[in-house]
This record gives sequence, C-alpha cells and structure tokens, in this order.
Amino acid sequence: MKPIYVVEDDTNIREIELFALKNCGYDTKGFERASDFWQGLKSQQPALVLLDLMLPDEDGLAVLRKLRESRETRDLPIILVTAKTTELDKVKGLDAGADDYISKPFGVMELISRVKALLRRATPAEQKAVLTLGDIVLDMDGRTCKVSGTPVELTYKEFELLSLLTRNAGIVLSRDVLMEKIWGIDFIGESRTLDVHIKTLRKKLGEGGRYIQTIRNVGYLADEGTEK
Repeated sequence: MKPIYVVEDDTNIREIELFALKNCGYDTKGFERASDFWQGLKSQQPALVLLDLMLPDEDGLAVLRKLRESRETRDLPIILVTAKTTELDKVKGLDAGADDYISKPFGVMELISRVKALLRRATPAEQKAVLTLGDIVLDMDGRTCKVSGTPVELTYKEFELLSLLTRNAGIVLSRDVLMEKIWGIDFIGESRTLDVHIKTLRKKLGEGGRYIQTIRNVGYLADEGTEK
C-alpha cells in the first residue's frame, strides 16, 4: 500500500497524525516543510496527503494548486488540516482542489474517518476518457472543457462538478450527493456554495449552461433538454 504523507510544521500535531494513522495500519511519512514534501514526491507517490496550509517555506494553497496543475498529482487525494476555520478559508481551499477539510483542533476519530472515506471515494474506477453533453465536450485526461469547439476555463471544482453531472446525465443528483462527491465535507453555507458554483458554471458554459437543470427542492440534473 502507498503511504499517507503528512505535511505539517507543528511537531506535536504531526506526531499525533502519524501515530493515529499508523495505529490504523497505514504506512506514513511526515514532512515539516513543503520543500521536504516535494523531495519526497520524487521518490514515491502517496495514497493521500494531509496538508497544513500554514507552512514555514511555502503557502499551503500554493502547494495545493501546484499538485492540481501537475498531470502526475492532479487526482491525488488531499485533505487540508488547518487552524483557518472561516467559511471563506474553506471555500478557497476546496475550490483550489482540496477533497476535504479538517479544522484544528480535531479529534483523532474524525481524522481517521475522513481519511478512510476519502480513500474509498478515490478508489480507481473505469471511466470514459471523453464525456459529452450536447455541445459540451470534457477531456478527462487533459481536464479540458469545450462548448461548441470553444475552450472554457473551469476551476478544479467546477470541472469535477460538471463531469459528475455529465457522467450521470438523465439522473437527478441531490444536493447531499453533490456535496459528498465533490466537496466531501459538511460546512456552514454548503447549499449556497453549491448554488454559486452551479450559477458560475452555467455562465461560463454560455449556451451549454442550459443542459444543467435545477430540480426544485431536490438538486440538479444534466440533460440535453432545456432548463426546467
């Protein structure tokens, strides 16, 4: 099994995380600085990364964005672990590509539960390399989106949201399902966050935005018809 990497400059917190994970049977490796983490990536790809935002040598969000921009690590499961607890901080981290978010101080049981849940969601599954929805074409390998042949720039979460809806075209996905699959975390303001992402996604897609339908009091549906 690949190890879980813990990137945390606080020695006490890092040791708690490593100890808890090892007790659950996970192979682990800790890093105090981002530079050490980058060096570790050269030797072995981890199964998951627990990433602190406030590192001494590089901002955690910058590390996260670099991981998502790289073909080798763009799908790497990442949980942010940080003392920043405002909704805006969480949204920034999740939009930058984090799969989950744990606020300090945290309980060991919560940490292990979130790690297990994310590893389950991250289990590789056979998927199409190219997804289509009407005039929308998603290249899953290149993580690019085109509408009627015109490239559309999407954030990490917008791409994940659109691809999930497209893979389940014709099926109504509830808000709970979308939040669990895309954000993997419950936090205050979650419904507003989802609605804002849908609104922004529709705007970016232009005419293609009509394929994302709102199902009142339930969730959203990807369909090649017109919006209901």
